[in-house]
Amino acid sequence: MRLAIVGASGRMGRAVVRLAREAGAEIVCAIGASDMGRDAGELAGVGAIGTSVTDSVGALEHARAAVVIDFSAPAVTLALTPIAAAAKCAVVSGTTGLTDEGREALALAAKRVPVLWEPNMSLGVHTLSQLVAQAVGLLADWDIEIVETHHRAKIDAPSGTALRLAEVAQRARADATRLVHGRQGKPGARSTGEIGMHALRGGDVIGDHTVHLLGGAERIELTHRATNRDVFAHGAVRSAMWIAGKPAGAYSLRDVLGL
Repeated sequence: MRLAIVGASGRMGRAVVRLAREAGAEIVCAIGASDMGRDAGELAGVGAIGTSVTDSVGALEHARAAVVIDFSAPAVTLALTPIAAAAKCAVVSGTTGLTDEGREALALAAKRVPVLWEPNMSLGVHTLSQLVAQAVGLLADWDIEIVETHHRAKIDAPSGTALRLAEVAQRARADATRLVHGRQGKPGARSTGEIGMHALRGGDVIGDHTVHLLGGAERIELTHRATNRDVFAHGAVRSAMWIAGKPAGAYSLRDVLGL
């Protein structure tokens, strides 16, 4: 499969290059914010592959890629999606912190090509989502609090995964409607309709997410911890292999997993 990678010079992009090569994909376009002119394979530690890193998203126009995997920044994703749609290139994006404009751009692209956007490409996180939906549905009067921890360099909060887990809880229970981002001062007693959201930042933590379900005299904690970025890259490569050749439309990792 002919594959393009956006964010190729970053940590996630390098992991995608390595795992995509192991899966037999041909990297035909590598777009990054640094290391221009460097061979993407050498950056990823797999040896030269004959594809140099460029900083031009427009390079996708003539790459003839079947799928582009995007781990970049919201502004880059916004610029990328119409180019991918015009090039008839499927999109698999794990970029977080998207604005409404960015989500709209993905939705417009999905009318022309298959698009899969997930804030977390981990198969384990999607299993966590299923467990959260089931638990919240069963424990109708328990309080819900979500805590996420990431490295000090992460720029968005709460994480996209934490927001996705909140959406899962909201779908499972109609009265859980209001997100409360941290507490201070005298916010008053906790209402039954809120979901507490808490973001911790520090060190080199790749990504920890815990959903706390708190009832009378008992509580449940559902936790996922990522200890290696390969879990996200693996999910992205698997999604790219799956989505190639699919009809235009919006997809999710749930579709890849057959859930």
